[in-house]
Order: sequence, then C-alpha cells, then structure tokens
Amino acid sequence: MFYSRLQRQHNIRQNKLLVVNLNSTTPVTTIDPRYLSFSIDISVLAGGFWWEGSKGTQRGLGTQRVDPLNLQQEKLDLLVQALGPAYIRVGGSEADKVHYFTSANVPTNSNSDALTVTKDMWHQLHDFCQRNGLALMFTMKYGLFERRQQGTWQSTEVKELLEYSHVHGQSIHICELGNELNAYWAFHGLTSQPSAKNLAKDYDSFIRCVRLYSPNSKIAGPGSAFWPRIGEAIKPLSNISAPFLDNLEEPLDIVDWHYYPFQSSRSPIKTRAATIKNILSPSSLMDYERYSRQLEKLRDQYQPNAQLWTGETGSAQCGGQAKLSDRFISCFWWADQLGRGAKIGQKVMIRQSLIGGDYALINRQTLKPNPDYWVSWLWGKLIGEHVFDVQSNDPFVQIYCHSAKKEGKCTLLIINMSANPKILHCNGFGSKKKRFEITADSLTSKKIRINGVKPKFKNGKIKLSDFPKLSKLNLVSPYSINFWCFSV
Repeated sequence: MFYSRLQRQHNIRQNKLLVVNLNSTTPVTTIDPRYLSFSIDISVLAGGFWWEGSKGTQRGLGTQRVDPLNLQQEKLDLLVQALGPAYIRVGGSEADKVHYFTSANVPTNSNSDALTVTKDMWHQLHDFCQRNGLALMFTMKYGLFERRQQGTWQSTEVKELLEYSHVHGQSIHICELGNELNAYWAFHGLTSQPSAKNLAKDYDSFIRCVRLYSPNSKIAGPGSAFWPRIGEAIKPLSNISAPFLDNLEEPLDIVDWHYYPFQSSRSPIKTRAATIKNILSPSSLMDYERYSRQLEKLRDQYQPNAQLWTGETGSAQCGGQAKLSDRFISCFWWADQLGRGAKIGQKVMIRQSLIGGDYALINRQTLKPNPDYWVSWLWGKLIGEHVFDVQSNDPFVQIYCHSAKKEGKCTLLIINMSANPKILHCNGFGSKKKRFEITADSLTSKKIRINGVKPKFKNGKIKLSDFPKLSKLNLVSPYSINFWCFSV
C-alpha cells in the first residue's frame, strides 16, 4: 500500500518532469529570413466569393460576395509592420477565374459576377508591399477548365501583366501557375482535372514565359493540395505531384504544397474535423511531417536545386472553423507547425490568411488581431534563422530550438498541449535570460495574455519590454505556448 502510494507520487513527478538537451550548436538547417509569411486571398483583394457569413461552399468558394479589401488603412499597415518582413502570397481558388486589367477580355459590364484585378488594385497591392517590407508571390491564371485545352496553355495574359509590371517598376518576387491544380476536380468538376503530363507541358510554357519577361522572378510549383489522413487523395486523379515533377523539363526555384490539418464545418469533405479534441491531439500534428517528407524526396529526385515551401496553410479548410480558428486553441497547431516545419526543412511557411476568414491573423471587419497573430509576433521577435536539434519525451509537449535574433543567444519554443504543468530541465543552453508565455482564460478565449498581460498597441507600436518579466523558473504552465531565451 505504502509502496503503491510512493510509486504513484513518483509517476506524477515523472509526468511533470521534462529534460531537453542541446547537444550541438551546429544548426541542422536554416530558414528564410521571411520564413513566417502570409497570404491575402484574391477573393478578398478583388471582392469575390468569400467565407464570412457562408454556411457552406460552392465549388471551393464561399457563398457570400465581399467588397474588395481596402489596402490603404493605416492600422492594417501598423499590424503588418509589427510582424516584420515577409512574403505575401496573393492566390486562392478564384485566381484561375480572374481577369487582369491588362487583358482585352476584361468585362465591361459593372454588374458582371466576373472577378477583375483592376489597375488601381494592382498598384495598391504593390504600394502595400513596398510600405510594409513585403515581397509579392502571385498566383497566375491557369484557367483551363476544358480537358481538350489542357497541355496548350497560352501565355498572353501572363505576358501582358509581367510586361506592365516591368514598365512600372513593380516586382513580382515569386510566380506560380494556378491554384491547387491537383484539386481542379473538386473546385471545377471532374472533367476539368488536368493530367500530370499535360500540366507539366503547360508549366514548362509558363516557366519559359516568366524567365523571358520577368527574369528576376522565382518560380514555384506545383502547389498541390494535401488533405489530412489521405494526402493527395484520389489516385490517379489528384495524386499528381510525382508524375508532374517527373515530366517537367524546366527547373523550378521552389517546390511548394498546401496543407490544412483540419476541416471546418463548411467543408463538404471531412477527413479530420476541426474540434478541440483533434486540435490538441499529438497525432493530428504528424501528417504534416509525413507529407513534407514525401515532397522532400520528390524534390531531391526531380528538382534538387529547389527550395521546399509550405505555400498555403491554415487551421481548417474552407475559411477556418468559427469559434476555434480565431481563438486561443488555434495557437497550438500554429506554433507547432512553425517549429516543426522549420526543423524538417521547410524554408518558408505561408499562412492563410493575413486578413479575412475565421483563420485570419487579423479580423477583416474590426482590424483586431486574432490569437494566432501574437504567436506570429513573438516568433518574429525572438526566433532566428538557424535551427537546432532538440527532442521532447512527452508527446503533449512539443519543443523546438532556434538561434535568436542576436548572435550568441538561442530561443526555445515550448508548446504544452496538456492540462498539467511541466517542469523543464534545460541542459547545454547557457543561462536563461527571458521568458515569454502565452496563456488565456480558456481554450476558446478570443483574448490571450503574454506574461499575464493582454497585448495592446500603444501609439501604433508594441514592444517586448511592454510585458512584465517572469521569474526564471523552469515551470511550463498548462495549456501554454512559451518562448524561453538563453545565452549560449
């Protein structure tokens, strides 16, 4: 009896105790200085069909038309600038249906449902990028919905847009062709799905066009969509990344892919629903790593000089899950995917979305930051480019390590997805300097706290010094996301 009680006490102590060792200060990999990046969906930018107010989907889109996004908002600029330099991707399902102002095919009827990127929108987008230290990644129109046309993509519209941008000194840092071309069957109907061979032909034409008219632009592809549990889904219909890369003749700069670990209630297909239980399950985090490894092997085989990027990711497909994707609980998968992606070799992580939808970093109506914004902000302030190898012996506590922004320092990212406090012993890290801890009143809280204080912008700015110092204890709070800063 007495022995059993002692054993239980020992087990409780062991469950609370974690040891993390930094065995080497030689990094295992590095990330792009703009690693944490984000997107603005073209539906939001140009006023297409979007998720807010939508109960379901129509061909991969929301059911509600929205007004074009006003990029000339000072508060939006301040929120973006606080996140630091980033890539901004403009893409999404309507990228394949959009009209460019440079094309002769622009609808003249103002009542038309067609989505058009106007000259004003294009100039505002580039001005927005320039003001806020953003490098533009733009999804060019593929738009071949008839199978007999596929394999014969014409470059006219892309050529005209690239020429216009060159004349006006507008940089498109990265170009990609089409949005989730392996999911055309879901968005545009079964008969619209391009084969990998025809898609490779069209992509070769696209690459040659971009190299000719915008030689400083990098090229990404194929941007394939992966679903939780089932990957690229239906063979051979949508499982096209491998044969596409095999058939491609021209070199890519970036092999990228899209991944959402959960599906919202709007999604017609649910392989893993966005629920509190699923979001906090360690097994839900593993598919991301598995699919990333698959893409890495394909990259190494077919495009060995290309970088590997997560070109689009969010908490839940089809706009995010209301009252979960915009709440504290979303911070756990986001912090983990940032850390996990960096560790396994993803050079850039593009978050869907900066603004618009339940999964946005910034609420489109109020311009208030959602909880994931603050994970992103602390990452930008505290996480450097060099990635070190550390391990956790507790599946509910994920731990990642990077260099800090200042030389001679490093930062541990500690994600406690359990209801229990943990005691963390750190070996080989030097002296602990600062701790920053994100908590909330509940998992579904709209508001979070950093070191016990709700973050607020003061005169348009926010600093790490705005938050009280925590004692340098080794305690990790229940349901918390932590950044521990060390001198090495």
